[in-house]
Amino acid sequence: MDPIISTLYGIPLVGLAFQLVGYLIATIPPASPIIMAAATPLVLGALCGVIGERSGVVNIGIEGIMLASAFTGWIVGVVLAPMFPDAASTPVFGITIPLLFAVLAALGVALLISLLHAWLSISLRADQIISGTIINIAAFGVTAYLNTLIAKQSPQSAGAFTAFNPPDWLTGLPVVGWLFDMFLHQGPISMSVIVLVVGLQIWLFRSRWGLRTRAVGEHPKAAETVGIDVIRLRYRNVLISGLFAGLAGAYLSMEATNSFQDGMTAGRGFIALAAMIVGRWTPIGAFGAALLFATFTALGQSINFAPPAGQLGDIMTSVPAQFWDALPYIVTIIVLAGVVGRSIPPAADGQPYERESAT
Repeated sequence: MDPIISTLYGIPLVGLAFQLVGYLIATIPPASPIIMAAATPLVLGALCGVIGERSGVVNIGIEGIMLASAFTGWIVGVVLAPMFPDAASTPVFGITIPLLFAVLAALGVALLISLLHAWLSISLRADQIISGTIINIAAFGVTAYLNTLIAKQSPQSAGAFTAFNPPDWLTGLPVVGWLFDMFLHQGPISMSVIVLVVGLQIWLFRSRWGLRTRAVGEHPKAAETVGIDVIRLRYRNVLISGLFAGLAGAYLSMEATNSFQDGMTAGRGFIALAAMIVGRWTPIGAFGAALLFATFTALGQSINFAPPAGQLGDIMTSVPAQFWDALPYIVTIIVLAGVVGRSIPPAADGQPYERESAT
């Protein structure tokens, strides 16, 4: 087998393609848990966008909601940790009472910000893009200021959720073992993503709520004529969507790390919107797009630390390291450039709705 591979790698130009395929096969399966971890906040943010835009409400403020939730969950955990010094963690996931309350706090602040966005967008019929932009700016400013004040006191962390370790006999299965490792070698928030994606896909396209949501996003006036309360449904869905963004923020500060840094979302909210568009406003499609972006994130890191051997490695190492750091964002732009125009959003997406006056 080795002589055959060496022969294929030695073919001019075509050999580089074989080397790239071999490098991907050797790199992606071992890095699959990292890919899933990187995709988690993107998937949750994309689900937030899917529910909102399927209801006709654009939410550019996903980034801000994630950041505010990450900060709130972290600071609540810091405050509560000394109150429960002897609180035992569970054997699986390392769940403690402070961590549970911290997640609830993160979800609570996400609900409040989502309520603000719903009020501005639905009741006041303000420009939804501007509303989301204000949320982003305010979240970055307020969290950075409060973090500066709190950091001077050097607070102790409340800890973080731990990953589940699947049994070796499962992850060692031929061909599919790395997939089990990818989806099961995660913390509770990341592991719940699969359930949320599948559940929301079924709920959105196989339930009464999903039918009404899609009707409101496509033709709200027609929906109201058959008795659907458009305003109420949009409010409810914007609040539900905010929970997903809040969970993404909680993941960043309580599972991916056990700390908070200024601007730690690092554009994930906007990449989540891109994943939503590439996924054609469906949960499963958004999940696939998020995995694609996360794969390129892991690939860029792998090339920086362990580039391939041979001619392909020489070419890749000659490229500045900053290019590989920017690779997922470059891929996002390229994919969006090919998708925009082909993906059709809900017809009433971003359009304020005003009830017909009774006459």
